[in-house]
Amino acid sequence: MPVKQVISEGRVPIRIYTDDVEAGARQQLVNLSQLPIIHHHVAAMPDVHMGIGATVGSVIATNRAIIPAAVGVDIGCGMIATRTSLTANELDEPRLRRLYDQIVRDVPVGRDQHQEGRALGDAARPFKRRLGRILGKHPQLEKRFPRTQNWVCQMGTLGGGNHFIEVCLDESQQVWLMLHSGSRGIGNAIGTYFIELARRDAERRVLRLPDRDLAYFEEGAEHFDDYVEAVGWAQDYAAANRGAMMDLVLEAMRRHLPSFGITGEAVNCHHNYVARERHYGADVWVTRKGAIRARAGDLGIIPGSMGARSYIVRGKGADESFHSCAHGAGRRLSRTQAQKSFTPRDVIEQTQGVVCRKDRGVVDEIPAAYKPIDEVMANQSDLVEALHTLKQVICVKG
Repeated sequence: MPVKQVISEGRVPIRIYTDDVEAGARQQLVNLSQLPIIHHHVAAMPDVHMGIGATVGSVIATNRAIIPAAVGVDIGCGMIATRTSLTANELDEPRLRRLYDQIVRDVPVGRDQHQEGRALGDAARPFKRRLGRILGKHPQLEKRFPRTQNWVCQMGTLGGGNHFIEVCLDESQQVWLMLHSGSRGIGNAIGTYFIELARRDAERRVLRLPDRDLAYFEEGAEHFDDYVEAVGWAQDYAAANRGAMMDLVLEAMRRHLPSFGITGEAVNCHHNYVARERHYGADVWVTRKGAIRARAGDLGIIPGSMGARSYIVRGKGADESFHSCAHGAGRRLSRTQAQKSFTPRDVIEQTQGVVCRKDRGVVDEIPAAYKPIDEVMANQSDLVEALHTLKQVICVKG
């Protein structure tokens, strides 16, 4: 579907690929459109919903400036997926339950991390020198790394919230492995640190902002280059973290399932990040806050919820979306609203056939808290084409 609505209340228009926009998210989009650094327009994907400062599901092109809070604190959060030679005929419930238990043992979730003796040192080692340069310029940043969030020990760990690991079946009953995670505690520390610096800079310059979380660094400013270096490091760490977890889960699968091979290259894509790109005749910074890049031919992953289908897609390179598409179903209810509205019994009903947690601790991730993924996909038919449809048989939540 093409753009569903256009809002023209700021300096630039807002082009939205859905009619379902909550009031808070709408106001956040208007706030963004008022900034002098915004290039051409603001794009909002079909899964758009209210975030902190910038709207989740927004694509923000900026001239010679970056908004750290729009990138957010889960820097480089994204997805990775790969197809195996296994089929549904080689899975049964006992095997799936043993595999679920093995994944939980091998991949720390929530606030947990690898013990120092089991840390994935080879995966983390390439990041040490670059991080040292960043800390050399910003030594106070290291104080934000608590012992419980050691970046080396967190390499190959899932985290909490809506992060997950899934074993899925596609439309041909082929087995896929898919997971969702980001840059963990160190990405959060980098994000919060530079967001605070941007706010202080805005106060010092007496910038008039519609929301203090829209404070930005301009090219040439004191902290701009350092932020670009730090956010780039966190984005690379996030991609490596997903790759490290993929290796751990594949090894767990080899322990409990028949011999198999990998039948396709892994798709690994960010959906919270910033990159330099060219759009509408200008080189700009593009921040995708809960959106993935969908240039013509780009492969991407759009997950539903822990009881819904997910999609492997190919981008169409739509200019109006800044070559982007949705990053998932998008929340319909906040975590607090979901906890108040549903019970573990509801989770059991909505995740039938899935080996997963079904307790009070995951009620906020219940499928009904999210927008219908098929509706999201229908609204972005101009942006991507679906290549594969995946349905989970195992879901490990963060």
